[in-house]
Amino acid sequence: GTSRRIPQTIIIGVRKGGTRALLEMLDIHPNIVVAATEVHFFDWDENYVKGIDWYRSLMPFSYGNQITIEKTPGYFTSPQAPERIHDMNSSIKLLLILRDPTERVISDYTQVYYNRVESHKPVQLFEDIVIKNGALNTRYKAIQRSLYDVHMEKWLKHFSLDQIHIVDGNTLIKDPLPELQKVERFLNLPSRIMSSNFYFNQTKGFYCIRSDGRERCLHESKGRPHPLVNDTVLEQLYSYFREHNAKFYRMVNHSFDWH
Repeated sequence: GTSRRIPQTIIIGVRKGGTRALLEMLDIHPNIVVAATEVHFFDWDENYVKGIDWYRSLMPFSYGNQITIEKTPGYFTSPQAPERIHDMNSSIKLLLILRDPTERVISDYTQVYYNRVESHKPVQLFEDIVIKNGALNTRYKAIQRSLYDVHMEKWLKHFSLDQIHIVDGNTLIKDPLPELQKVERFLNLPSRIMSSNFYFNQTKGFYCIRSDGRERCLHESKGRPHPLVNDTVLEQLYSYFREHNAKFYRMVNHSFDWH
């Protein structure tokens, strides 16, 4: 009685916002099944041309009462993804998980830094990338990805605000349950995720998951220590994002505890 179905919900981003944590935590819910990998169907042309049947073939088997969810953080910042997803299903529900944009930039840098170290490639200090000729390097991709208002504008051209639920990534890490209960309500699902599904791992410094008699934590690449960033550089980042954040708050009728 199961079949592979195109997702009824997609986690569209944002990169380094907590998308993996959100997906793993939602996977606890008996009415949710999740795609195992990031599919990159709507943001990569070479995948999009393979067509919807190829996309469906990458989804897990599900029962009729279950919601299929895939997550690809690259969708949020992709110029093509909003229209392509709308063409597939104009009434789809979207999940967007965001965190403080400056923290997200540093986390983005940290991931690239460790990937380069592991591949024995040369690395640069955070400050040397973020500051060019004494000014903030606003062309740096990690900074561009944190301009939430710019990207959200594209999504709101194709979807109404009530189709997009924003998860507070900072809160999800500190206290997962309330954020997940909001998602349950948004997806019209019965409340099944409980506080007993989480326990705090002192070593890792974040919550791990307990379900079906098993305990699991996010991959070791999550929660890596960030570099200490010069206070002046931090202040430049906070200052740059302040106006963008204010615009974003107005767009979504909600404010967040960001710098």
